Amino acid sequence: MEQSIRESYGKTLVELGRQDSNIVVLDADLAKSTMTIMFAREFPGRFFDCGIAEQNMIGIAAGLAASGKTVFASTFAVFAPGRCFDQIRMSIAQPGLNVKLVTTHGGITVGEDGTSHQSIEDLALVCSFPGFKVIVPADAAEAAQAVRLAAQTHGPFYIRLTRPKTPPVYPPGYKFKLGKSATLRNGNDITIIGMGLMVDVALKAAKALSKDGIECRVLSMSTLKPLDKDAVLKAARETGAIVTVEEHLRHGGLGSAVAQILAEHQPVPMSIIAINDTYSKSGKSDELLRKQGLTADNVESVARSLLQKKQRSN
Repeated sequence: MEQSIRESYGKTLVELGRQDSNIVVLDADLAKSTMTIMFAREFPGRFFDCGIAEQNMIGIAAGLAASGKTVFASTFAVFAPGRCFDQIRMSIAQPGLNVKLVTTHGGITVGEDGTSHQSIEDLALVCSFPGFKVIVPADAAEAAQAVRLAAQTHGPFYIRLTRPKTPPVYPPGYKFKLGKSATLRNGNDITIIGMGLMVDVALKAAKALSKDGIECRVLSMSTLKPLDKDAVLKAARETGAIVTVEEHLRHGGLGSAVAQILAEHQPVPMSIIAINDTYSKSGKSDELLRKQGLTADNVESVARSLLQKKQRSN
C-alpha cells in the first residue's frame, strides 16, 4: 500500500517534538504542503513561518542553531537550496550548524506545476557543501527513520522528500543506517543502484530481467553523502557492471558519485539513467518520468545493453 513520505515526515516531527523540547521547526509559507503544519498545530510556540522568504528562513535557522536549538527547516526542494544557496553556504555549511533542511517536492514528480517547481539540480548543489549529510529516502518508513537520525546527529543535513505517495520497498524490520546502502535483491550478473522513487523502479526492472535468467543485484543508495563506497566496490567486483537510476540531473548526483568511485578504484562498464541536460515541461508525473526514461522498462533495456558490453569485455 502506497504511503505519503511527506506525511511520515510531519508525524515524525510531532513525535520528536514531544520527546525533545529543544527542537524547533521553520517553514516558508508551505507548511500544509511540507506537512510541518502537524508540528505547528501541536507546538505553536516552537514553529516559525518565515513567509515566502527562504533566504531569511536560513538566517533564522542558523541563529536558532547557534543558540543551541535543533532546527528543522522546510520548503520545496526547488527553493532550498535553489533560492538560498549562498545563505546555506555562509550561515549553515561553513560554521557546521545543527540545521536539518528537509525539503519536499523533489525531482520532476511534482504534478503539473511545470519547470519552475521541478527541482533537478538540488542534490548537486547540496553535495557541494562540505560537512553536509545528504539523504534521499525511498519510502515513508525510511523517511521517518532518517529524520529521527538527523535529529540525533549534530550537524547539517539535507533530506529530499517527494510529493507522490510511494510503495514500501524495504522488508519489515529494516533499519536505516547513515552512509550505508541496502541490498534489496541479490544477484551476480549486474547491479542496479537506485535512489528515492527510483528504487521501486529498479526492483521492477530486476524482476523482469529475472524472467530471462538475468539476476540483478539491487542496491538502495539512500545516503548520497557520504556514499557507501564499500558497497559500490563490492558490487563492481562481484557483478562486473553497474546501472544507476535517479530523478536528478546526470551531473552531480548518484551516477556522478558512483562513477567517481569506480574510475578511481574499480573500473567496470557503467550506465547512468538520469535527467538529461534539459529542463522538463509541465505534465503528469508518469508522463515526465517516461519522457526522461525513468521507467522500469527503460532500466531493463539499459541493463540488457550493459550486460552485453560486460560480456564482450570479458
